[in-house]
Amino acid sequence: MSALVLAIQGTAQAYSLEVGDTAADIYGYAKLDLIYDVDADLGNSVNRNAILLDDQAGPEGHTTLHAYQSRLGFTTSTPAGGSDLKTMIEGDFFGGGGGSFRLRHAYGEWNGLLGGQTWSNFGGFLGMNPTIDFTPQPGLGNAGRQAQLRYTVEGFSVSLEDPENLGGSPLADATKSQLPDLTLRYQGGVDGFNYGASAVLRRLQYDTTGTTDSGKDSAFGWGLALEASAQVAEGVTLRGSLTHGDGIGGYLEGTPAAPAYLDPATGELETISATGGTLGITAAAGPGKVTLGYGVARADLDEAVAAGAVADSANEKFQAVHLNYIWSPIQNVTYGIEAGYHSRQVVDGRDGDALRLQGMVMYSF
Repeated sequence: MSALVLAIQGTAQAYSLEVGDTAADIYGYAKLDLIYDVDADLGNSVNRNAILLDDQAGPEGHTTLHAYQSRLGFTTSTPAGGSDLKTMIEGDFFGGGGGSFRLRHAYGEWNGLLGGQTWSNFGGFLGMNPTIDFTPQPGLGNAGRQAQLRYTVEGFSVSLEDPENLGGSPLADATKSQLPDLTLRYQGGVDGFNYGASAVLRRLQYDTTGTTDSGKDSAFGWGLALEASAQVAEGVTLRGSLTHGDGIGGYLEGTPAAPAYLDPATGELETISATGGTLGITAAAGPGKVTLGYGVARADLDEAVAAGAVADSANEKFQAVHLNYIWSPIQNVTYGIEAGYHSRQVVDGRDGDALRLQGMVMYSF
């Protein structure tokens, strides 16, 4: 999701009520997205796989209006045992790519221990450039939502997370997950400078025991992410991130590749390395802010192609540049306009690009 939503949610005035010792807040927003794809139809939010390569033909010029990002949630806080027992449940209508209600967050937290579904402990938002489009820029440490058990003390947190939902599975038959993914993160800040560092460790497996192609193997995957934001002048913020890993899979936002592949010649799992990064600047302008941001994610697929596990037409690199202006004429009303330039490149060197123009109207409560 884009950092825009977090910023708006943080300033919206939720409806509050108290029942006994419990304080509850109900919040949400209604959002209309107005989209014009100059080139290929990229969907309700940018689908980079839909970008046409230069040697591919397709219809151009597509208009889409939808309100699927609209959201509803509630939180509670209850004093308990010397700490606060907190819960959160939230959903939107982006299920199935748009049109179905889906669960975003559902968790409880007490005394530093969190259980349920929420942002991955690996990802963060310090290096995320605000975008109107719901698809974040590629290259971030992915903060997608998944089930987990997390413990946090001060700025450090450690979490056991669902091993397949976000990170993904190897390119092999009969993949399995015996262990959860382990993530660690530290976040801090001083004098307008905020930073975060995170790591993930994964065990990737396949097991075809009992079939005519009987075999099994495992490999360890890992990933590291660094991110930071800095207020360099009044109303001006710089942000950036760097993510790298081997077998990192979907923990890299916008990854072009799976975490690993089965080498048909050896029967062994081989991990795929991938790297990404973001860079951006936001400056106050009139009643709002203007943002220019860039993101890139690239996978090293040469060995996978040589082994015959991946075609040379497979995606190898995604890039995105966004320029937007987002403003609020009054509290809880937000407008925005955006131009997004997106590109993809495949292993054999072919590439393509697409331009998306987008506006939004959002009413928060």
